[in-house]
Formats: sequence, structure tokens, C-alpha cells
Amino acid sequence: MNLVVISLLILGVTGLVAAVLLYMVAQKFKVEEDPRIDEVQAVLPGANCGGCGFAGCRALAEACVKADTLDGLLCPVGGAPTMTKVGEILGLAAVTAEPKVAVVRCNGVCEARPRTSEYDGVKSCQILNSLYVGETACPFGCLGCGDCVAACQFGALSMDPVTGLPQVDEEKCTSCGKCVKACPRGIIELRKKGPKGRRMVVECVNKDKGAVARKACLNACIGCGKCQKECQFEAITVENNLAYIDPEKCRLCRKCEEACPTGAIHAVNFPARKPKVEEPKKEEATV
Repeated sequence: MNLVVISLLILGVTGLVAAVLLYMVAQKFKVEEDPRIDEVQAVLPGANCGGCGFAGCRALAEACVKADTLDGLLCPVGGAPTMTKVGEILGLAAVTAEPKVAVVRCNGVCEARPRTSEYDGVKSCQILNSLYVGETACPFGCLGCGDCVAACQFGALSMDPVTGLPQVDEEKCTSCGKCVKACPRGIIELRKKGPKGRRMVVECVNKDKGAVARKACLNACIGCGKCQKECQFEAITVENNLAYIDPEKCRLCRKCEEACPTGAIHAVNFPARKPKVEEPKKEEATV
């Protein structure tokens, strides 16, 4: 018989035997998967952003199916409507979570934080942060390379060409947390949107002492504690020369904003204040 034919027969038989063995092994060790996992995954948005705390939508679906309650499980992209659908599939009550949004805690605009050097390298905040303090004198503020913008899958972040800082489009933000992880300075955090989207934020993370922080940025928090003394609800704490507003305790009275001498505290999404009208002075009666 032709040698080529013999070789082909041997290879064919070997392949057939291997296929049978693999099938038998697969049948013996196969793991039955709950079909509800596929159903849950189908209603998830498929962003695989990791904002839920799991590796992706499939992992979240598995966690939901295995859980006895949906408490603590949330898809930040789909939000409450998606979790309601998941609850209907699993026969569990969906836990309503207050929506969150990314908040940029830096107000070191170009005018307040002028450049002291110029970086001529790869435009990456991670790389720039590992090399030196950055193009300004503030070792805590935004580096301006846009790593957070590149990390956002939903187009919710962009760099403002005037201020040099990232700005958040709250309508597009899904609070997935990618930008938080991308920022090497930790100036972005996720916060509850608050009633009508309003919230009070200390837009600074500088922990240097007041004089040093002020020299690096005119808009820096100097840790003077005036805002803390003004707050009647104990919502403000000052630690490591830096004020922080607890959104759970804040009552949005805005008194801290007025008390801040450097303008580090900002009221977000509030209507413009009405200008104060001075009462006319009463003329003294002439005798």
C-alpha cells in the first residue's frame, strides 16, 4: 500500500481516538451551569467595565444567580432598571441604590496654578507622576494628561482647554469607577449625585500646610477650619490640613462655601445666588 495512504490512515485513526477520549473526559468532568446566568447576562449592558466590582458582566451575572439577595450587587451602567430586570429573572427584590457620579476634586486652574516646568514626554499621568512633581508646583493636583479621559468608555470625561482640568458630563457618567482607578493622584472620586444633582465638594486634595499649599495653588484648601466651625451639622472634618465634606451629613446650606477664604469649596448644580440688595439708608430728619 502507498506510504502516503498509510500515513493518512494512521493520522485519521489517531485523531478519531483522541476525539473520543476528549469527549469522554469532557462528559465526565463537565460542570452543569445554571441557565439563569445566561438570562441575567442578556439583560446586562455588556460594557464589562468592572464598575460592579467583578471582572465583567458574566461574573456579575454568576454572582447574582448564586446570591440569596441582590443587596450589594449593582450594575452601575444599567442602574436600577437593569437590576429590576435581574430581580424579576431570579425572583429577588432589586435594591434601589442612589445614583453616583464622578467628581473631580481639583480646582487648580491655569491662573491659580501656573506652570513651573514643561514636560516633553509621553502624555500619561501615570508616567509623569512617577517621574517628578509635574508641570506645576502642586504635588497633589491634576497632571492634565487625560488618563481619566482615555479610561472612560462612555465619553463622560473631557479635558477643558481653558482650565486644563477634566470635566464630567453627568448625563453620560455611569459611575463605573474607571477614571478613579486611572488617576494616579486620586483626585477623582465617586459620590452620590445628591438631591436634584446638588452637592458640596472641597475641590482640593492638597495635604500640605496652608502656606505651602497656597503658594502652590491659589485655590488650594489651607486647612484653616473655618468651614468646619461654620457647619452646624458636623459634616466637615479637617485632617492632614485638608477639609472634607461628608455627603451623608451635608444639608446643602452652603455656609461653608461662604466661609472658605480661598474658594476651595464649590456648590455643584445649584442655581445662581441672587445678588444682595442693599437697603437705602434712611435720611436723618432735619430739625
